[in-house]
Amino acid sequence: MKIGNKTLMILSVLAIIIIVMFGSFLGGTRKERRVIEAVDSKDISGRLVVGRANDSVTLDPSCTTEMDSFKVTVNILETLVKCENGGNDVVPCLAESWKSSEDGLKWVFKLRRGVKFHDGTAFDAHAVVFNFNRWMYEENPYHKGTFNYWNYIFGGFPGFVKSVTALNNYSVEILLNKPYAPFLYALTMPAFGIASPEAIEKYSEDLYEHPVGTGPFVFKSWDRDKSIILERNQRYWNGAAKVDEIEFKVIPKNKDRLEELRQGTIHIADYLSIDDIADVKYDPSLYLHFRPSFNVGYMAINNEKPPFNDRTVREAISHGIDKEQLIFDVFDDLAKPALTFIPPSLWGYNGSLEAYEYNPEKARKLLAEAGYPNGFSTTLWVMDAAREYIPKPLETAQFIKDSLRKIGINVEIEVFNWNEYMNRIHNGEHEIALIGWTGDYADPDNFLYTMFASENAKPGLAGNYSFYKSKDVDQLLTQARETTNMSFRRSLYRRIQETVNYDIPSVPLVHTMPVLAARLSVKGYTPHMTGFESLEQVSLEIE
Repeated sequence: MKIGNKTLMILSVLAIIIIVMFGSFLGGTRKERRVIEAVDSKDISGRLVVGRANDSVTLDPSCTTEMDSFKVTVNILETLVKCENGGNDVVPCLAESWKSSEDGLKWVFKLRRGVKFHDGTAFDAHAVVFNFNRWMYEENPYHKGTFNYWNYIFGGFPGFVKSVTALNNYSVEILLNKPYAPFLYALTMPAFGIASPEAIEKYSEDLYEHPVGTGPFVFKSWDRDKSIILERNQRYWNGAAKVDEIEFKVIPKNKDRLEELRQGTIHIADYLSIDDIADVKYDPSLYLHFRPSFNVGYMAINNEKPPFNDRTVREAISHGIDKEQLIFDVFDDLAKPALTFIPPSLWGYNGSLEAYEYNPEKARKLLAEAGYPNGFSTTLWVMDAAREYIPKPLETAQFIKDSLRKIGINVEIEVFNWNEYMNRIHNGEHEIALIGWTGDYADPDNFLYTMFASENAKPGLAGNYSFYKSKDVDQLLTQARETTNMSFRRSLYRRIQETVNYDIPSVPLVHTMPVLAARLSVKGYTPHMTGFESLEQVSLEIE
């Protein structure tokens, strides 16, 4: 059949229309969907890849305080109660409900039925008791490790917790020795995730490499300093997660994480540098996230090592750091100067404290008064990769070195990988170290007791990296824990900050707003202020 030119033109136009319509149907607008040829579509839709600066220290959350460990384990092991994603309200998790006595000494938790651990064994009251006994009793055969948070939060044993008893298969009674105001919030912490008793017995001290919980994801593999892979728990009691797998991929350099995010080989980039914000903003395939500020970055001064055992020396150091200039030079104004060791957003914050203003001349005079007219030399320790509270650690360390040189203190910077860093400052081997704290729940106790209680200044277990000991502060911290009167608690925490501000055990530097980024294909991701969040509601669209 012969086709005329007019007919041919009409058919061509129709073909173009069909192609355009079909293409729109498959891919949507250019702004909505993009094709990344470098990544297999199956990998994009099935595996969520989170790029981060550091590997986990352990996958046994009961034996660490380390954030990069919790970011993984919160997806594997669940707690009795949890904080709602994006907020700080305590909601049910493995416990369906709970009630307490009027005096706050007896708590009864009704457990969720039909829940299985990843190894197929049943979750019940006996599993809860088994875990608590492991944390509490040093003579327990499975009490192998540091159990930092049990000591920081509950005071070891005997501490706040008197006993944990199974009333029946699905009810647990926890008796306290004395009232403990943050008790319910404390139980939300990843450190108190419930592990399979059978797995604990099987792996014992090697549990850190074999976590078995009830959570939305099951541990699959760990290639040290490279990646951790979790796979979806198909039998999860709260419905299967939206992605098949999660990979936590270690990419130490910020620029490399950002580049992989652009290429689509990772979907979320954690611990981004402030310098990367502009690049993310103007990349139409990426979305910028800010984690709510709930931290403090500080310079931990070891009060047990001369000359830092002299308050006058510590005051001199405080006057030698220009926090405003530090924020301008290093943090690009995405931080606020820290007056004290709890963030301004937290109740109990004392904003009326007298600040140690930047005054190099006064600093030099104080050093002379302390017997160091010509200054002295010291070593400043710093981690080798970004943290949420110190996103540019080497630059921050260099700024402090330059600042302290102006007042006569010669500083040598020593850099450690994160695992070694934590081990050594827990032991109190440092003189001065850059470190920080991100709150685990919205109570000043989580910051102040952890950082300044004498109980937490034990080598090997220290959360009090200043190794600061004050009977007055200890007494006030204990009072604040044991009263449920919120007005009285608030006044006690303000007094604690006043005492700490005078004693200057360490130097608070900044409160940061951590920067993250994700591809537009990532849906349902909400960074939590604590620095860790479960990812079962996160999904991926094919780009």
